[in-house]
Amino acid sequence: MPNEQPIPTLAEKYDILQRDILYAITEPDDCQPLWSIEDLAREMEEPNVIDAVRGLQRAGLVNRTSDGYVFATRAAVRQVQMVGRVV
Repeated sequence: MPNEQPIPTLAEKYDILQRDILYAITEPDDCQPLWSIEDLAREMEEPNVIDAVRGLQRAGLVNRTSDGYVFATRAAVRQVQMVGRVV
């Protein structure tokens, strides 16, 4: 039926989760808040958020501190500033 929403694939769900993480850890006013993995998991309602964070880290969009906090890289902040928070 034309009015039905397509069911997202596993890869699409992963991309959506990564996008939502980037939006959560970037702020419109250019500050870079620190997030714990546990706080992100609660915010995203996704217990395996660490997998998505690792993917973002490998892509150079997230950095992790030695005590486990994550924050957006300058590149991630700038990308969100240019594109906006598109859903």
